[in-house]
Amino acid sequence: MPEQPLSVVAWETTRRCPLKCRHCRGAARNVPYENELTTEEGKRLLASIATRAKPILIFTGGEPMARTDIYELARTATDLGLRAVMSPCGPLLTPDTVRQLREAGIKRISLSLDGATAASHDAFRGVPGIFDDALRGLRHAIAGGMEFQINTTVTKLNVGELPQIAELARQLGAATLDFFFLVPTGRGSELRAVEISPLEYENALEWIARAAAASPMRIKTTCAPHYVRVARHVWKETGAPPTRPGMPPPANGCMAARGFMFVSHTGELQPCGFFDRPCGNLRATDFDFWKIYDTSPIFRDLRAPDAYHGKCGACEYRFACGGCRARALAETGDYLDPEPGCAYQPGQDQPLPAPATAHPGAHPHGHQHP
Repeated sequence: MPEQPLSVVAWETTRRCPLKCRHCRGAARNVPYENELTTEEGKRLLASIATRAKPILIFTGGEPMARTDIYELARTATDLGLRAVMSPCGPLLTPDTVRQLREAGIKRISLSLDGATAASHDAFRGVPGIFDDALRGLRHAIAGGMEFQINTTVTKLNVGELPQIAELARQLGAATLDFFFLVPTGRGSELRAVEISPLEYENALEWIARAAAASPMRIKTTCAPHYVRVARHVWKETGAPPTRPGMPPPANGCMAARGFMFVSHTGELQPCGFFDRPCGNLRATDFDFWKIYDTSPIFRDLRAPDAYHGKCGACEYRFACGGCRARALAETGDYLDPEPGCAYQPGQDQPLPAPATAHPGAHPHGHQHP
């Protein structure tokens, strides 16, 4: 399979976070974490990436704004030609910090709203009042001219609120609404009871595809690679897929190690933030990002969908979709196993030709992601 150019890197600049989100992949706490990359190490990481590509660089966490050097790091990324974006929690956004983010070159932020109301959002995020705090910070960002997107993690707790969440995002003026589908890692492993079933996935993805076709706001998914298949049918029925000037295609499969890369707070490279297995440490390679990217056996495995196990390896959508490798890893311990959240059986659709190049496009924000 031809290699897909690197288009998005998410850097977990810190794991420290004041929230107690029920789905947190890192089970983050509001305490200092040892061995996080220093300012100079972070700059070496950014410089190494920029030697060969100019991807979107997502400053994520934890709460990235908890780092006092975050503006310096953002300016470094910007000066290196990377498109710098950030995923703050919201409460630390003030008129002054928004101004500093813009001066550092941050092009977009993403905020998470996991419910259409304070009651549902606060229950999921684990902190009373965080819905109002997030919206207060968001309004400061809007007043400061910062482009933003809304991220929502889909579970049984809020799947019935998706239309209301979409309407709230539209009213706020979001450039993009990104529906993340729960991957049971970190604290999320305790949420298996609220992870939606494969049939609920199908229904939710169909609703999202129809909403995306009708909305002036860009609507997409993350950690739901089978959206490619569902959207294909919906958009064939409703007409051409929705496009936005200058935007990537509206439906992508799993990009883990295939255009997307995650860097942990301690410098471990992973195919995504939910893939809980280290694949190479930057400190061990003298911050040679590309050496790990090119040679990691796990990354090479993920770039060969023909070798995936079971129905994913036989599926006509294996190149365009690929299934969620992190969900397979969490379910069985084998990242090549079939996607457990997909109800589709191979052969039900007309065969798709293998692509001349890997599927195009990029997450606009990570974990992604703006």
